[in-house]
Amino acid sequence: MCSRLCFLIVFLISPISPASIFSEAQERRVPVAVLGFGNSGIGRLASETLAANLESVPQLFILDRDQAGSAAKGAGHIASLNMSLQEARGLGAAIGSDYYIVGDAQTLRRSPSVGPPYFESYASVFLVSSRTGRLLIWQRPSFRATTMVAAEKLLLADLSSGATRSRNLVAIRQAQGDERMRREMAIERAPLIEAAPDDDETAHAEGLRLPRPFRRLYPPYPETAASAEVEAIVDVLVDLDINGEVSNAEIARWAGFGLDEATIETVRQLHFFPAMRNGTPIPLRVLLRYNFRKPPK
Repeated sequence: MCSRLCFLIVFLISPISPASIFSEAQERRVPVAVLGFGNSGIGRLASETLAANLESVPQLFILDRDQAGSAAKGAGHIASLNMSLQEARGLGAAIGSDYYIVGDAQTLRRSPSVGPPYFESYASVFLVSSRTGRLLIWQRPSFRATTMVAAEKLLLADLSSGATRSRNLVAIRQAQGDERMRREMAIERAPLIEAAPDDDETAHAEGLRLPRPFRRLYPPYPETAASAEVEAIVDVLVDLDINGEVSNAEIARWAGFGLDEATIETVRQLHFFPAMRNGTPIPLRVLLRYNFRKPPK
């Protein structure tokens, strides 16, 4: 009797073995949305070209562009190149994709102080995770030519290239691994440290003295941002220990163009007078905000 029962259990379970589940997960195509790159002619062509390029990747499923755009607008979400994690997750939820690409593309006529005029055709391309809201990679291919048609032809060739296809696929695969690891770590991680109140008055009412930096450091404005004349806000969530030292720093509002990296590098150099509650130093999570403005010419 026992042997027959054991046999039945094995027989019923075997069709959904871990190996088959893993195989199904491997075969699942990753839903990706490519949103519009602006209302200009090159903006529409650029997003269409990139979407068509990624459609050729067997591992990806590219959502219908019109439906994805309508879903985002219907939910009141705006595709921006400077979003908080919450805003980015909300946009991803509205679209219904695992990852999405937002961007901007334009062709401009340039008249340099030295040399003849030329046309520059560029695209700012941001790949974002819908689950975490994180900016995975940003790209800004830019091409110059003596005519608008020639410049745009070079840009579209880049967006349809194998290198662009591979770059996005590698970033998505890397993100899948990172997100899996973060989920596993979250299960084992100790509770998050207390977040700082929004203002000094609230902190005082709670018997809390907020941390203060020994000296203020400001992130440099990188050349990658200067070449695109970017103006943006970068927010960073910073965990401070009882000594006022930075134990962790994560981007809470990203901007791309090298601004996020410049901000994190600067924040990790900061030292603070520790937060105090009723005279006792405590760890605290604070939000730091940096406003980037393009330097005057």
